[in-house]
Formats: sequence, C-alpha cells, structure tokens
Amino acid sequence: MLTNHVKNIATFIHLSTFSRFIIPFGNFIGPIILWITNKDKSEFIDMHGKQAINFQISILLYAIIIGTLTIPFFVFKIFSGIDFIDFNGFSNFHVNVGKPSPLLYIGGALGFLAVIGFIIELVLIVIASLKARDGEYYQYPFTINFLK
Repeated sequence: MLTNHVKNIATFIHLSTFSRFIIPFGNFIGPIILWITNKDKSEFIDMHGKQAINFQISILLYAIIIGTLTIPFFVFKIFSGIDFIDFNGFSNFHVNVGKPSPLLYIGGALGFLAVIGFIIELVLIVIASLKARDGEYYQYPFTINFLK
C-alpha cells in the first residue's frame, strides 16, 4: 500500500522539472536529486523518478534534433542574398524581406512544432504529477528509456 508520503515524493519528482524556469538545468537537477535520495524507499518512487528523468532527457534530445534541423533554414535564408566572393563592403549590402523563401516556411514550421512540443511537455508533466498523486503508475509517451 502506498502512503501519502510516497505519493507526494513521486508527485514532487515530476513537478520539480518546472524548476528549470528558475535554475538552469533544473529540469534535470530537481528530479535527479529527489529520485536518488528516495529511490530506495519505494518501487513507486523509483519508477516515477526514472520516468521523469527519461522524459526530460528525451525532450532534450528532440529539442536538439529540431534545433539542428531548424537553424540551417534560417541561416540559408539570411545569407542567400550575400555574395561572399565579390563583397564590396556595405555599400552593396541588401536584405530582401519582400519575398519569403520556402526555406523560411520550413524553418518556421519546425519552430512552430517546437512550441507545440513545449506545450505538450508541460501538459504531460502535469498529467504525470496528477497520476503520481493518485497513486497510479504513468509512462510518458514518446520517451526513450535511458534508465531502466
């Protein structure tokens, strides 16, 4: 039987990921500290701790992939009008903003996908916290299990 103390610790493991808004990398530091100090107390805490940490590592990996795909589209658009071989100073420097490129649309779509992913991440963290509070096991979707 799960005690309220165990359920609260599991809930705070998930909620501690919001500490990233205060502390850099708080979404990793908070859950790791809570999980390491309490994982031997209960299998429930151990499972929720691993899930929270795996989810945060997976989100970081997905963000790096989307960022790696998005940045070149913006860079190619910005530097598409500059001739690097025959650069005559700033007298001939022009930036064309009147005609959007398909690359800009692709980069913008990937950026929009990242924002949607961030919102979904916040919702999933709240759902996992509520499940832990109720004493239920929860597995985040799209999570790579680094810790087993």
